[in-house]
Amino acid sequence: MRHTIQTYILTTLLAGLALSAQAQPHNRPIGRAAALEELKKMTVPEGLEVTLFASEPQVVNPANMDIDAKGRVWITEGANYRKWNNPPTRPEGDRIVILEDTDGDGAAETKVFYQGPDVNSALGICVLGNKVIVSCSPKIMVFTDANGDDKADGPPQILFNGIAGVQHDHGAHAFIFGPDGKLYFNFGNDGKQLKTADSSKFVVDKAGNEINTIGKPYRQGLVFRCNIDGSNVETLGWNFRNNYEVNVDSFGTVWQSDNDDDGNKAVRINFVMEFGNYGYTDEITGAGWKTKRTNMEKEIPQQHWHLNDPGVVPTLLITGQGSPTGLCVYEGKLLPVAFQNQVIHCDAGPRTVRAYPATRDGAGYKAEMKDLLTSSDSWYRPSDVCVAPDGSVYIADWHDAGVGGHNMADRELNKMTGRVYRVAPKGHKSSKPKLAMSTAAGAAEALHSPNLATRYLAWTALNTMQAKAEAELLKQWKGNDARQRARALHLLARINGSEAKYIGAALKDNDADIRITGLRIARERGLDVIPFVKQLVADDSAAVRRECAIALRHHTSSEVPKLWAQLAQKHDGKDRWYLEALGISADKNEAACFAAWQAAVGEKWNTAAGRDIIWRSRVPAAATMLAKIATDKATKEEEKARYIRALDFIPKCKEKDEALAAIALGLL
Repeated sequence: MRHTIQTYILTTLLAGLALSAQAQPHNRPIGRAAALEELKKMTVPEGLEVTLFASEPQVVNPANMDIDAKGRVWITEGANYRKWNNPPTRPEGDRIVILEDTDGDGAAETKVFYQGPDVNSALGICVLGNKVIVSCSPKIMVFTDANGDDKADGPPQILFNGIAGVQHDHGAHAFIFGPDGKLYFNFGNDGKQLKTADSSKFVVDKAGNEINTIGKPYRQGLVFRCNIDGSNVETLGWNFRNNYEVNVDSFGTVWQSDNDDDGNKAVRINFVMEFGNYGYTDEITGAGWKTKRTNMEKEIPQQHWHLNDPGVVPTLLITGQGSPTGLCVYEGKLLPVAFQNQVIHCDAGPRTVRAYPATRDGAGYKAEMKDLLTSSDSWYRPSDVCVAPDGSVYIADWHDAGVGGHNMADRELNKMTGRVYRVAPKGHKSSKPKLAMSTAAGAAEALHSPNLATRYLAWTALNTMQAKAEAELLKQWKGNDARQRARALHLLARINGSEAKYIGAALKDNDADIRITGLRIARERGLDVIPFVKQLVADDSAAVRRECAIALRHHTSSEVPKLWAQLAQKHDGKDRWYLEALGISADKNEAACFAAWQAAVGEKWNTAAGRDIIWRSRVPAAATMLAKIATDKATKEEEKARYIRALDFIPKCKEKDEALAAIALGLL
């Protein structure tokens, strides 16, 4: 611990020195020639090459990026960043620019789509056909280009408003299009709330909760899903610090990064198990991670996320020190196999873009790290990563001595820098995609694209065609690529009158990810999930059973407690992902679920799995059993604090008071 604290102090001092060093205007060479020279400092895996797509003065301080179906790169700039917004470095406002290689020389030309103070340092952009969603606290704005002249038609429509974190990196972040036809987005812990377009009231989500972070039940950073028009908002996860960008794969699995309190080596990657608490602050009190608590973890990275507390979803991977930014899921075939179907992520702190190859681990995942683009240039600060229609990867580089936060070194507009790079196999030439969305065959082909903007157009066209697209979608559904099959399934199950047919086929599939996708679609389509859960309750895959548990959350059927008890009996006493899925599932129905489990296991409750379920429960009956475990001579001394801590999460009741008294007597 002493060594960790010393490391933290040293890191903080060095960060202060770095900020101080930025106080003097930089005199680095700028422009394309300088950028090409610095390109020599970059490293990519064998067989790949990095090329310079754009540099200052074409683009400066690229804060966020998207790539449209034409392969064009869209950038939000941050010249008017933080205190350089008052007075603004660029008085006319920041820009949204379109970068396109029109002459095939590998270098981009620039168009300005929009410029104004309302997009100063916008931290998110999502291009969906002729609509452009821009995230810039306090607003989420939708620009339209109906005539296709690459200029915004006029002032934007406001989708959401009232988000805090204005000119703050922990505010509103980018939207992305999901395989279910919905939008996914998030904000960091300075975002605080989501309000209606006129900012008059809080948005109320599908769970019936006002979206604010006062702990009823949400805290800190949040991640959401909604319809294309902004309706039916769902809060998918909470209690992040600065969950900078969200993405979702073809199965509907949600991925994020999250930043720690700087200097604590606790930056993390999350598989977002829906409706979970992710532990940045104490779930009950809202206290920070440094506040002393029973059963506190020994190491800071674990303490930081309250990982010893019941009700905290596990972290997929802790990546150490850093400043995480943009993230994508690479579902292309152009990059080497190690990067295919994996999360690719920018971390501006250690100046790297890396993938996190993930493998199934019970009901969750485990992952490792693999670098894609690193540099020895101290100004390389990757801010976002996106996939082009041809499968190449583009990386935006904020390009600065620091990582944002509260400072930047390039404070004068004529000295500001910014880069966009392209990573692809050596010698690969980009080609402009040819799209034919008017036919089912053309749209189905476009649905195979690794580019989300292309898939949006394809999804929209195929969903509009309904049964006329069925034959083409069936070809994809009957293929061997699970992710392509999942994309087809999402649309087949939305053909009016065919929902049950295709969901039923998915639930019988040999691939666990397809079964999971089928169950998720059933939930989204509003079908009664009880028959489907009955079908899958004894599934061999813990991940499938995890989704069964989540599907039961807030369901009003009288059959839920018995089904929950069956799922609970499948817990192996080792899988924290599965245990937390059970806890999420029982929300608002916990007494009935716990009683059904007790009835099912009887006197055989005192097992590793049984102790886990009791530890995770918040009902009075669990308090009595926690006392028995904590005072049991067979319970190891070092484990007792775990069960005592669990009592903090049970609301005040007679059983809890009696349990605390019994433990106090038993420990004397």
